[in-house]
Amino acid sequence: MTARPDTGGPVTDATARTLARAALDAVGAAGGYAGCVYLRSGTEGLLLMAAVTGIPGPLFRPWWRMHVNRPYPVAEAYRSGQSVHLPDAESAMRRFPQLMAGLPFPFGSLYEPVTRGRERYGVLVVLRPATPGVPVGPGDRKRLRAVATRLAGELAALAAGGATVTWEGEPLCFPGPGPTGSPADGTPGGTAGRTADGAAGRATGGTPVAPRGSRPGGTADGPAEGARAAVDRLDLAVLSVDRQGVIGFANSRARSAATTLLGSDGADLSGRMLWEALPWLGHPAYEDHFRAVFLSPAPVHFQAARRGPEPSPRWLSVGLHPGIDGVTVTIAEAEPPTYAPESLMRPGAGFGSPGLGSPADRASALYRPVALAIALTEAVTARQVSMVVTDELLPAFGGRQLAIYLLGEGHLHLAWETGFPRGFLDRFDGVALDVRLPGVETLTSGRPMFFESMQHLAAAYPGIELDADVGARAFLPLIASGRPVGSCILGFDAPRGFSPEERTVLTALAGLIAQALERARRYDSESALARGLQAALLPHRLPVRENVVTVGRYLPGTAGMDVGGDWYDVIEAGGGRLALVIGDVQGHGVAAAATMGQLRSAVRAFTLGGNTPEQVMRGTNELLIDLDPGQFASCCYVLLDPASGLALAVRAGHPQPLLRHPGGRTEVLDLPGGMVLGVDAEATYPVTRLRIEPGAVLALYTDGLVEIPGTDIDVGVERLRAALAAAGPAPLTETADRLVAEPGHSTDRPDDIALLLASRTSAPEVATPEVTTPDPADAARAAGDGPRAEPRRTAP
Repeated sequence: MTARPDTGGPVTDATARTLARAALDAVGAAGGYAGCVYLRSGTEGLLLMAAVTGIPGPLFRPWWRMHVNRPYPVAEAYRSGQSVHLPDAESAMRRFPQLMAGLPFPFGSLYEPVTRGRERYGVLVVLRPATPGVPVGPGDRKRLRAVATRLAGELAALAAGGATVTWEGEPLCFPGPGPTGSPADGTPGGTAGRTADGAAGRATGGTPVAPRGSRPGGTADGPAEGARAAVDRLDLAVLSVDRQGVIGFANSRARSAATTLLGSDGADLSGRMLWEALPWLGHPAYEDHFRAVFLSPAPVHFQAARRGPEPSPRWLSVGLHPGIDGVTVTIAEAEPPTYAPESLMRPGAGFGSPGLGSPADRASALYRPVALAIALTEAVTARQVSMVVTDELLPAFGGRQLAIYLLGEGHLHLAWETGFPRGFLDRFDGVALDVRLPGVETLTSGRPMFFESMQHLAAAYPGIELDADVGARAFLPLIASGRPVGSCILGFDAPRGFSPEERTVLTALAGLIAQALERARRYDSESALARGLQAALLPHRLPVRENVVTVGRYLPGTAGMDVGGDWYDVIEAGGGRLALVIGDVQGHGVAAAATMGQLRSAVRAFTLGGNTPEQVMRGTNELLIDLDPGQFASCCYVLLDPASGLALAVRAGHPQPLLRHPGGRTEVLDLPGGMVLGVDAEATYPVTRLRIEPGAVLALYTDGLVEIPGTDIDVGVERLRAALAAAGPAPLTETADRLVAEPGHSTDRPDDIALLLASRTSAPEVATPEVTTPDPADAARAAGDGPRAEPRRTAP
């Protein structure tokens, strides 16, 4: 049941019907006006919105993705397996302040986990009118739980039929049932059933659709003729849109002035998305106004600037009037607001152009903090926090330069910079807290400092060394729960003012940034402990033996901060033989590292006990099942006699080894394999017998070395084979460094890498791999991802 609209994969009718019916039935069961279904994705710990009804899906894009460890009600319902009910904004603010920071509107909501036994599929969400002080009734809870139970059963049936019950890509968006809704008992039928069938026939990822023949805001035949005539007599444009944002009715004024007043492209307005027909209304500055009317019953009025061929923007008064079945939009001419800056009125000046005396409510600057707040919840390292601030905060306020200093042992240390002349900020790195600098004083005083130009800054701090820029500067204290964290500097190319609203927002955002950086410090500390644990579990040196040379390499992932479970080992077995081992534990973090240590110890113990390669693998498999049911790992084990070159190899769901012959020919060995470790206690592991010539190189590796996002793993294996072939008869250490060089320089490598090379150095023998057992089908390897730590960098 995996839908991949972003990659061209089809959304099946059965999938769409299942999701649409569940969302619609949930809305009807709980007396709501909108709802959605979150499903787990192929990425561990990530939920994706799979279906949404009753609200325009694209308008809520920031909430399409939800990590299960975030402080949001969807995540809590999924983690705990318990319902979450928020009757009003006050209760939501107490329990989930980050939710209300992004959606500060008076609405109620319910979150019901979709589970079956131990299986967790996702969460059902229903939005409904706020009921302050009134808890959700037991009947509503019971009906919503029944819908979730039925959905879990349908998903389980799909999974039993071989479908993968996960979601990728954008959500299905489809219209709600309208005022008549689904039956109150939550059973499919009526409008819900018809809409579900319509969604199955027409919905695609992220594309809102309306039922054929419907007119949002009225009946299938349109509003009554008398009401239509009354609205047509108004001297303002009136549009009726459904709860997906599709225009169903436009009055005479809207139709006649579609181009001159509304800035439309001249095409018929009806049946089109509002923001497609009137692109200027789709400006991010107005998104919160539309979210407000789709989530709460209060009307919204605002002034908007529409730029056209005229040299100056045209100011319009926009009214949004919500209802259970849609929103009425009114648009009329308006005078420019008193706070409109001259830069907006000059020919060639773009909307929101920065300049001295910027408007107090520059919506384009103030909407974006919502995105910043949401994005900060996803950042787990100091580097990721800094990148979020660079990507979201600077564009919101027209900034071009950013510097973040962190406090450590009484000094401020430069942690991130972008836009400043190279090396200019180095002189301020490591300054003590008693130095009179604005970046220091903003932290020690706890007050933000704003300078409209560099001249103002120079006047306040005579003698301070300044760069050649003439623009404004803002110095923000980074304080988290009363604890000083550091300071943040925003730079602008030109002089500009800071309105009271902008100063308030920037100060509040500085607190969010400080909290995120403080959290990142704790993550970094925990990561250091985990990496120390992993380093202690990996071999510090490999045995030195005659007739064979071994070299190992390990590279941690760089995309986040969690450690992985990759390992390698060389064990001195009896009879002068060496056991070459490499493995990969599913997942990341301290648990994966600990499991890796247990497996490494188990393989070593079984080997030293004189067991055969098959017995070593079977014993390790049984031990993993006993230690940690549900955890699994891949492994490749080669028992080599250095004197004769005889090798016995066994593989448990691990990538095939490579063999470079003395002449340079390099091949991917075809070793039959068994099930990954930790899945089947009865699994068997066939042994392959082969001989290694002197001068040959055997390469064992984990999938992090060959996996390339969006590319088949065979492509990566072939690249590694070609690199090993091109290495030539170089020292084995140089060969190992060459093979890991390219991935070693990657700054966003999601997985760890382990590599083990072995080369014989004694008398020649035949080197033809020989399979002695049947070749069963290999099981799929386990893979995981997670955040990893990364050192400070300077952005360009």
